Amino acid sequence: MTYPPIGDYGLIGDMHSAALVSKDGSIDWLCLPRFDSNAAFSRILDWDRGGHFRIAPEEESTVTRRYHPDTNVLETTFRTAGGAVFQLVDCMPVTSDGFGDGCVLRLVRCLEGSGRIHFDLSPRFDFGQTVPRVELESPHRGVAFGGADGILVESEIPMERQDGSAVGSMDMAEGDTASTVLTYLAEHRRDVESVPLADVETSIESTIGYWRNWVEQCTYDGPYRESVVRSALVLKLLTYGPTGAILAAPTTSLPEEIGGIRNWDYRYTWLRDAAMNIYALFTLGFATEAGEFMDWLRWATAGRAADLQVMYGIGGERQLPERQLALEGYRGSRPVRVGNAATDQFQMDAYGYLLDTAWLFHRHGGHIDDEFWGFLHEVTDHLCECWKKPDQGIWEIRDIPRHFVTSKVFAWVTVDRAVRLAEALGKDDAPAHWATIRDEIKTEVLERGIDDTGGFRGAYDREGLDASALLMPLVRFIDADDPRMIATVEAIQTGLARDGLVRRYLTDDGLPPGEGSFLICSYWLVDNLAMAGRVEEAESLFQRLNGYANDLGLLAEEVDARDGTHLGNYPQAFSHVGLIGAAINLAGASGR
Repeated sequence: MTYPPIGDYGLIGDMHSAALVSKDGSIDWLCLPRFDSNAAFSRILDWDRGGHFRIAPEEESTVTRRYHPDTNVLETTFRTAGGAVFQLVDCMPVTSDGFGDGCVLRLVRCLEGSGRIHFDLSPRFDFGQTVPRVELESPHRGVAFGGADGILVESEIPMERQDGSAVGSMDMAEGDTASTVLTYLAEHRRDVESVPLADVETSIESTIGYWRNWVEQCTYDGPYRESVVRSALVLKLLTYGPTGAILAAPTTSLPEEIGGIRNWDYRYTWLRDAAMNIYALFTLGFATEAGEFMDWLRWATAGRAADLQVMYGIGGERQLPERQLALEGYRGSRPVRVGNAATDQFQMDAYGYLLDTAWLFHRHGGHIDDEFWGFLHEVTDHLCECWKKPDQGIWEIRDIPRHFVTSKVFAWVTVDRAVRLAEALGKDDAPAHWATIRDEIKTEVLERGIDDTGGFRGAYDREGLDASALLMPLVRFIDADDPRMIATVEAIQTGLARDGLVRRYLTDDGLPPGEGSFLICSYWLVDNLAMAGRVEEAESLFQRLNGYANDLGLLAEEVDARDGTHLGNYPQAFSHVGLIGAAINLAGASGR
């Protein structure tokens, strides 16, 4: 069990890439120069071959850590058996304009006593496939390169070469500091500008200032503000600065069950995340980020409506071919995948989320120009032609298409938002039959989507619950206090939930069974309870769910209901968006 728990990691980033830092001071995941690039450090996916970058005391230590308040600057404190206290500060510097440059800063301070600090730089490019050539230009400056990748490392801790690595150590006493700078080398250019060692503390302070200034824009002043702000900071870290796209997660192939095969690449942007992200950002006061995300959405989806995809690359890429890597996988969880074949699936909710995002953007003062309206018009026409087809559904099943109830609900959302937008924008080109089809879809869902309990089933003519039904009140398809929705919530609480942690479904999906409870589904349950007037119950569940966050306030995609351990890609934007939305709904329901 050499792999730390998934929830033991902290996240740092600069809106270009992000690194996972373990409690023992090791960077075990970092892709350079972009979130979706090949990893330079990927020990979290293969402990022996993946590569890492560790700075920590040589002595056994106890560890505490935190983010510097209202920032994404990570502080890890080691207390050694010999009585020394060291603080390791990790960040990827961000300038005042919100851009980083693929640089990692690591600063060690000796706060009490004395001891020895160990340095182990072991990059393994191409997801562990390439052991680099390491060259030391001096004991304090070296480069590592292999294939297309390279990094420059400068450190006040003296280094020496060792089997494709650079290692070193340094004695430190109270008051001493040691700085390290890691910089990505594009095309092996060694003349890259990096943060001088003498300026590391100043650069960290500047980055702290950037994050605090950003947080000051937050207008949310309701309950659980600290958790909401931390979730907003996660969303900002998962934003690709050059385009405004927000990733689902910064990792690939962290398993939904230890040893299982449900291991997917989440370093992309899903349309289904878009509406939730836009809503969260606008509601919290981050209108600039919402606008940038909308700009990305407009040009990433441009083209024929029939070519609309479920997800896109953070640069707007459409080709995301899925392949498997020859890695051990986290605790033996294979396969390890790069790319995502779900781009080729037909998922009807993508149309609904696109139109819902446009509607939310308009409601919050955003401008829908004629060209984008023309595309939305085409998308709606296309949906009207294909809504009766089965699809792979919101959960992207790798099985035969089905008539999922939630998919039909999002077909309704597509047409409903198109009708609303046309009216709001004063468009006279909206076909009259849109409203007719909207009503036809709703009638069919309410006839074929109800099971014997009076609640919503997962798919037409199939038994089984689906937690995505909890989205229906959130998209205004049905009221939360409607008897059919109340029956659905009760059935999900009984059949899919354990201590409030909700599974997605229990029916066949074409893969071997095995996954944890989805945190966003659990937050959707909070939403439904709050919107139905069951505020105390909703607040109790919300507090319990927040308790699954790690010591830094980070949430994975899923939680193992048996022991509370994190599962799936991490940290997960969906989970943090769910937290934000539930907090807002709780605030509204309780009048706070």
